[in-house]
Amino acid sequence: MSPVMGKARFEAFSDGVIAILITIMVLEMKVPHGADLASLAPIVPVFLSYVLSFVYLGIYWNNHHHMLHMVKRVTGPMLWANLHLLFWLSLIPFATGWMGENHFETLPEVLYGSVLLLAGVAYVILQQMIVRSQGPNSPLKRALGGDWKGKVSPVLYVAGIGGSFVHRWLGMACYVAVACIWLVPDLRIERAMSNESES
Repeated sequence: MSPVMGKARFEAFSDGVIAILITIMVLEMKVPHGADLASLAPIVPVFLSYVLSFVYLGIYWNNHHHMLHMVKRVTGPMLWANLHLLFWLSLIPFATGWMGENHFETLPEVLYGSVLLLAGVAYVILQQMIVRSQGPNSPLKRALGGDWKGKVSPVLYVAGIGGSFVHRWLGMACYVAVACIWLVPDLRIERAMSNESES
C-alpha cells in the first residue's frame, strides 16, 4: 500500500532535517583557546568550508520549498525520493568537516564534490517523481522548461572532482560556480505559480 502524507508534514520534516544539518556543521567549528587573531587562523579553512556548505543547504532548502508549492498530492515514490535526497544532504556535514580540517586536500575535496553531485542527482529524481505524479500536463514540468541549471550543474561537479586532482582551488572554483548558479531562487517556479493564480 502506498503511504500518504500531507504536504505540510512532508515539507516540515525536510525543513527540520536541513536545520539540524546546519546546526551540526556549526558545532564542528571548535572555539580556539587563544584570544588573539592568530588563534583564529587554524579554523579559517573550516569556516570557509562551512560557509560554502551553508550556502548549498540554503539553496536546497529554498528550491525545495519552491518546488513543493507545485505539489498537490504527496505519493509514496515522492517520499522515498525525498528521503534519498536527505540521505545525501546528511553527509554534507561530514564531508565539510573533513575538507575543512584538512585544508582542502585532494581526497576530502573529491568526497565533498561527490556528495554534492549525488545530492544533485537525488534532487533531479525527486523532481521527476513529482512530475510523474502530476501526469502529462505537469505544471512543474512546464515551469522547469529546459532546466539548463540542472544540466550544467553535474558537468561542473564532475569537472570539480577531476579538477581537485590537478589543483585544490580548481575543484573549489567549480563547486562555488554551481552555488552561484543556484543562489537565486528558482524564478521559473515562482512565475508558474503566479500564472496559475491569475488564470
